[in-house]
Amino acid sequence: MMGRQAKGRQLKMFYQGFNLEQRVRPNHPLRQVKRLVDFDFIYQKVAPSYGVNGNVSVPPPVILKLMLLLVFYNVRSERELMATLPERLDWLWFIDCDLDDDLPGHSVLSKARSRWGPAAFQHFFERIVWQCVAAGLVDGAKIFLDSSLIQADAAKNSILNMNSLKSQLHRHYRELEARLEELPEDFKGNGKLNSAHLSTTDPDASLVSQGKVRSQLSFKVHRAVDEKTEIITATEVTSGAVNEGHLLPELIERHTENTQSQVEVVVADSQYGTVHNYLECHDRGLKAHIPAFKDGQSRNGKFSDEAFAYDPEDDVYLCPAGQRLQRTRYDRNHQTFQYQGKAKICQACSLRGQCTDSKRGRTLRRHRRHEAVRLMRDRAQSFRSKQDLRTRQHLMERSFARSAPYGFKRARWRRLWRVRIQEYLTAAIQNIMVLVRYVKEPGRAISLAIKQAKDKWLNIYEIYLAAITGKGYFAWAGCF
Repeated sequence: MMGRQAKGRQLKMFYQGFNLEQRVRPNHPLRQVKRLVDFDFIYQKVAPSYGVNGNVSVPPPVILKLMLLLVFYNVRSERELMATLPERLDWLWFIDCDLDDDLPGHSVLSKARSRWGPAAFQHFFERIVWQCVAAGLVDGAKIFLDSSLIQADAAKNSILNMNSLKSQLHRHYRELEARLEELPEDFKGNGKLNSAHLSTTDPDASLVSQGKVRSQLSFKVHRAVDEKTEIITATEVTSGAVNEGHLLPELIERHTENTQSQVEVVVADSQYGTVHNYLECHDRGLKAHIPAFKDGQSRNGKFSDEAFAYDPEDDVYLCPAGQRLQRTRYDRNHQTFQYQGKAKICQACSLRGQCTDSKRGRTLRRHRRHEAVRLMRDRAQSFRSKQDLRTRQHLMERSFARSAPYGFKRARWRRLWRVRIQEYLTAAIQNIMVLVRYVKEPGRAISLAIKQAKDKWLNIYEIYLAAITGKGYFAWAGCF
């Protein structure tokens, strides 16, 4: 018999035996997050930001959980989050609030961000990374590096031409003066483009174009991802104009600090294949599976530097036409020697169209530590290096693609330090999702790490047996 719902039925004002715990399904994602992540650390971390007198604040763990919900569910704004919160039983349960508890206002979140700063959220991200290390989800020996642009929360019509700024100062003087003074110390422009243009909405953003995409105000996210389970072990946000190759030493340092493991192999694309980065990896004893950055000549279809043979006895280069390029000067800043052909000979050369367009003749630069650079470049051409580069292409695309559901492609807030907070939360959430996938019980983290260590030694023992008995030779040799 079909049941019918009574019309005009008055709802209960009081409920007995109602429990939010029972209303959240066992496999709910937030239940898994709450089971694995300890949010109480934030008390000690942000304690210096609060006084001992005055009104009692919202508990810091509640604020951190609300910030996590904001990114996890890609809620458009704090206002929308707090307006939706009373309707979501799972959110109330996650932040340990009951149905009749007073909820904070939306301004609490923005004030907490300003009060805590990026350091508190960076610490949260690093704690999650270490938790992944303890669970045996991070190997630490091989890392993949890459960067991605994210659109700033500013329109192109907010850009002012700095060359004509004086004519507009009577309208924008006070606002611009305050904003210009707030530029961070590490802010770098993108050559002539960004030194001549400034957004009044977000001065930290840079006007950047990439590929066929039209130029837009952007920030750039730099990441180091571990190979084993694709845990993000280090991340940084800069202005969109910063060259990603400059961040390689910093990402290696942060990976080492966050995982307490030494890097052995660094895998990245040619944007990182600079002389400075090769020498950085060489001095650290690392394998750099990084293709060399193409110089301007080879990019334009001209002879690359590799087409010129070096004669160590006479300290000259021989061009493809057999002419000599003599050493002319030494650049102390870049630690390079400059070699140049004679202008008259270059202009009369039949291969000039394939070599240079300069009226002064072809110029080459040789680093003071050229042999170390050449050694690293040769190693980057190995079979294993090419394998890692193919792996990197898909691995890093997955890392950034998994950030898309959390609103990664557009900055939520303005100013660089706020965008860093967004990235720390996004990267932490991605790592938490890996934890949820692999660690079913919080107490299994240490036991899992021990088990994997035993498996590693067992594999080594099996390889040893294969070597001394002569059995399974090809399988044994393939391990290397």
